[in-house]
Amino acid sequence: MQRVRSIEAIFFDGDQTLWDFETMMRRALAATLAELHRLRPEVAREHPDLDVDSLIADREEVAAELRGRESNLERIRLVAFRRTLSRCGLEDNGLADHLNTYYLEHRFSNVLLYPDTVAALTSLRADYRLGFLSNGNSYPDRCGLDGIFTAVVFAQDHGISKPDRRIFDIAAAQIGLPPERLVMVGDSLTKDVTAAQEAGWRGIWLNRTAAPCPDEHRPDAEIATLEELPAVVESLASRSV
Repeated sequence: MQRVRSIEAIFFDGDQTLWDFETMMRRALAATLAELHRLRPEVAREHPDLDVDSLIADREEVAAELRGRESNLERIRLVAFRRTLSRCGLEDNGLADHLNTYYLEHRFSNVLLYPDTVAALTSLRADYRLGFLSNGNSYPDRCGLDGIFTAVVFAQDHGISKPDRRIFDIAAAQIGLPPERLVMVGDSLTKDVTAAQEAGWRGIWLNRTAAPCPDEHRPDAEIATLEELPAVVESLASRSV
């Protein structure tokens, strides 16, 4: 009986799937806050409550206000730094641009790939085309994964974010395969797994924290680490005809 491969490409989410974005982001914000204190020492004295969490809150507030009007995450972060400076009573005069550049440099200078990332991607490349599909702005070529992915799709470039199925259609078109030949791997049940399934893909949930799976989600497979992925994808991909 002939064995055929029903999956030809695997797409990956980035943040909290291939790298620890949360830690990267908080470290970069802490360094940026220290840079602000260096340039404007009065901020530390007059605003002792200005910390990483408040910078995150400013960014989330700005993102909510700009939703539907701005999709570029670097610009959203820039506006958030301007919001922080204004809240502290500081004139901008290019300071927000400096902080934004400083933040991005620090975020990408200390990339925290998960220990299982490179080995899993290297193994899978032998048999499948690999794609990258992200709502974020962590670029694979700046995260030590240059040349790994056949297709790289950022939601911010299209003004459409996961879980909107249109971004999955864009990714399928970019890699040149029908949805039934594709699988999505990610840490979000809503944005990566169920959304992919609704677009006709298969979805694998990377559950690093052993969280319970709500009844409304039914991943095609669940893995605790990327080390499990090659065997799981092979099981899904191979069928008898």
